[in-house]
Amino acid sequence: MVLAYASPLPSGESVVFSFEAVLGVLGCMVFARSAAMAFNRLVDREIDRKNPRTAKRHLPAGVISVSGARWFTLACSVGFILCTLLFLPNWLPLLLSLPVLCFLCGYSLAKRFTAAAHLWLGIALSLSPLCVWLAIRGPESAAVLSDWCAPIVLALGIAAWVTGFDIIYACQDASYDANEGLHSVPAKFGVAGALRISLVSHLAMLFFMFSLPFVSSEISLSWVYLAGMIVVALLVVRQHRLVRPDDLDRVNEAFFTANAWISLIVLVCGAADTLIR
Repeated sequence: MVLAYASPLPSGESVVFSFEAVLGVLGCMVFARSAAMAFNRLVDREIDRKNPRTAKRHLPAGVISVSGARWFTLACSVGFILCTLLFLPNWLPLLLSLPVLCFLCGYSLAKRFTAAAHLWLGIALSLSPLCVWLAIRGPESAAVLSDWCAPIVLALGIAAWVTGFDIIYACQDASYDANEGLHSVPAKFGVAGALRISLVSHLAMLFFMFSLPFVSSEISLSWVYLAGMIVVALLVVRQHRLVRPDDLDRVNEAFFTANAWISLIVLVCGAADTLIR
């Protein structure tokens, strides 16, 4: 979002910062995430019930009813689609809202047939900068291929980041997934192999994120952002030192705490750098 506001359109005109656009981005983010997560809990409720680690989640434990979760998923899905109307007269967000929503929810079914489910989740989350770029800048910018360098590199960084940390999280269920015939990188390659694949994915993430200021002359990012990325790199190193094939006790710290700091640092440093320049 910061990059979209910071850059001129191909015609040379400035992107207009509007309350409606910010509300649309935030609304789409909240509703899409809520719909996808609720759908995940719905379709996985029987799997979660049999898994000791997830048996106490709200649906398996009966804290939330199945019908209630279905209505919540539907309401959030409608909310997501309605939020795209805030970008009119740009009609592309509305046109693409249903396909995007289907792809986001499709992740929840992926582990039933492919170990690439982690990559599916990474791509799902990487759609966010692409969709924001398209929603803010409009169809005119979408037609200029060179204008997509920055959001594509950012999306690749997000996809690699999410894929890597989702593999780490899935290591907790490696044995369960294998026994139940579910597909995941840890179930297919073992925990040790999965952690190596996760590391490669995170190295790719760092490559793309460090490359971001250099891929387009439109991007106003410099030393503040790069300093933040050095901290992010250190956090990635720590994330991989917390988890070992024979010790998964600190997976939650590696997954939740480290990723919370990484996302916050990228946001703050990227925004600060853009505003300063």
